[in-house]
Amino acid sequence: MNLFQSITSALDNSLAKDPTAVIFGEDVAFGGVFRCTVGLRDKYGKDRVFNTPLCEQGIVGFGIGLAVTGATAIAEIQFADYIFPAFDQIVNEAAKYRYRSGDLFNCGSLTIRAPWGCVGHGALYHSQSPEAFFAHCPGIKVVIPRSPFQAKGLLLSCIEDKNPCIFFEPKILYRAAVEQVPVEPYNIPLSQAEVIQEGSDVTLVAWGTQVHVIREVASMAQEKLGVSCEVIDLKTIIPWDVDTVCKSVIKTGRLLISHEAPLTGGFASEISSTVQEECFLNLEAPISRVCGYDTPFPHIFEPFYIPDKWKCYDALRKMINY
Repeated sequence: MNLFQSITSALDNSLAKDPTAVIFGEDVAFGGVFRCTVGLRDKYGKDRVFNTPLCEQGIVGFGIGLAVTGATAIAEIQFADYIFPAFDQIVNEAAKYRYRSGDLFNCGSLTIRAPWGCVGHGALYHSQSPEAFFAHCPGIKVVIPRSPFQAKGLLLSCIEDKNPCIFFEPKILYRAAVEQVPVEPYNIPLSQAEVIQEGSDVTLVAWGTQVHVIREVASMAQEKLGVSCEVIDLKTIIPWDVDTVCKSVIKTGRLLISHEAPLTGGFASEISSTVQEECFLNLEAPISRVCGYDTPFPHIFEPFYIPDKWKCYDALRKMINY
């Protein structure tokens, strides 16, 4: 399966297993703009897979109400860039519902899906990576997969998790990545980073599409510099796996973090700060962040904006020579 097919498979499994599960959002009834819900309305009926008005605040508000009544609500925001009208509902309602009611009520069965990240031609309104906005909000979980196999297992874990989850899907990978993915349901635990490649000299951390970039950088570093890189896919942004990252940095003494979102206030800052507090005496060089620029996401200048393998490789070389 490719990534969008693995998403469809996960949603199919959820609807089949849970009679209360419903999927809703803009255009999901005919399959969605990225075809992630294709065939599901025909299979499960228009009461369980249906279109909403073009109103993100309403989509999430409706999802919260549905989840509070005990149903499994799976909302789709058509692009992550358009999640901001729903920001108040997510941050002030969904994330705080359990806390403010003293656990009498909760909307833990709410999952919000949204296509995320750059795509080659998306420009400023179809390329953003807004995960850091939500990382500042206790009460929700934020998850970003790197591949079809990961996407299905992590999405099913989000849907079954007892907290509201935001699941960002790297849209450039929808058709690019193909993997063997089981048709049956399976789960991949949240808040557990994965060491994809063991190494001894530098720790490279990323999530989503950027994991593929740093894997390439690790190969380049081994080939050109003889440098052994440990590659970590964070997978869950909040609550993130501090132990796995710190354990790696204690071993390697160097850390490079890369994401597409702008540098200032990006989630790399949080990782950098925590590692500096926990592993200060183990560090051999300053922590390096290779991220997008502090500008709106450009259209024709996208190749210059994204933190590609050459920018990451250059930062890694400087770290080794520090």
